[in-house]
Amino acid sequence: MGYKVAVVGATGAVGREMLKTLHERNFPVTEVVALASGRSAGQEVSFGDKAVLKVRNLETYDFAGTDIGLFSPGASVSAVHAPRAAAAGCVVIDNTSHFRMEPDVPLVVPEVNPQALAGFRKRRIIANPNCSTIQMVVALKPLHALATIKRVVVSTYQSVSGAGKEAMDELFQQTKGSFVNDPPAVEQFTKPIAFNCIPHIDKFLDDGFTKEEWKMAVETRKILDPDIAVVATCVRVPVFIGHAEAVHVEFERPITEQQAWAALREAPGIVVLDRREDGGYVTQLDAAGEDATYVSRLRRDPTVPHGLAFWCVSDNLRKGAALNAVQIAEEMHRQGLLAKQLA
Repeated sequence: MGYKVAVVGATGAVGREMLKTLHERNFPVTEVVALASGRSAGQEVSFGDKAVLKVRNLETYDFAGTDIGLFSPGASVSAVHAPRAAAAGCVVIDNTSHFRMEPDVPLVVPEVNPQALAGFRKRRIIANPNCSTIQMVVALKPLHALATIKRVVVSTYQSVSGAGKEAMDELFQQTKGSFVNDPPAVEQFTKPIAFNCIPHIDKFLDDGFTKEEWKMAVETRKILDPDIAVVATCVRVPVFIGHAEAVHVEFERPITEQQAWAALREAPGIVVLDRREDGGYVTQLDAAGEDATYVSRLRRDPTVPHGLAFWCVSDNLRKGAALNAVQIAEEMHRQGLLAKQLA
């Protein structure tokens, strides 16, 4: 059984990664349609090694007969076109922030809460969580099952690709310019990003946190457990691909390092690489282009009665976006939730 799949935002970094991931994982497709804004219509994008798709105009595309829509066009565009696609019978898996906290839209990480997919029928829309949230909850899930998490304190080190292609270009141009004394042109960020760290992702809220930090807290509670307290500091760093996180976790019950290592090694989607020696940990460069969420530097946190700290790294374009969306489609196929299976 194959499906007609539309990739919305196909010319962007995540859209291209969605096309690549669909092909690499041999998702059962009969047809793939690449969609983007009218100004991108007519461009060509790759699907696999040989196939080239001509981009079609999202605004005039009829979703009738399309089984799955993988959306990553920006929140304001999804707000208009995702409901239109859903009304035409298409199952929408949306990578933007627009639907995540709506109570009748499942927010899903397949390794963590696949049971939540049962609620998709209310809107025919499923939300992909924020990239920084995804990798953290993948690592937290087996630990929560072991000793029940009370509180998480997390600091993120997020690559510029999370802000799009223009942000990657800005890091490149600023880095190149620094060697010839060109003044940095600052357009995508609030300060120069080359050779710098910016503790500001998304807009500021009234309480002093940024929206990115708020997302990590509320999304973790929606996905994993509403009783978990989360406080985050989200930082943009001069890395092209890959997000890293320093995570400190307080548990309700005792948990040893050995128990945590064992649970993480058995959990889906996680690779533990943790040697207490030079280079015995994963960095963003190591994780770029990989599917796994990597955990390193696991150790006891002596400042709380039952605490652990660890380092978590993942490719934000893959597991943080495209891969998670395709895995949702795969899980729906496994659960028999797609229209052709229900017919």
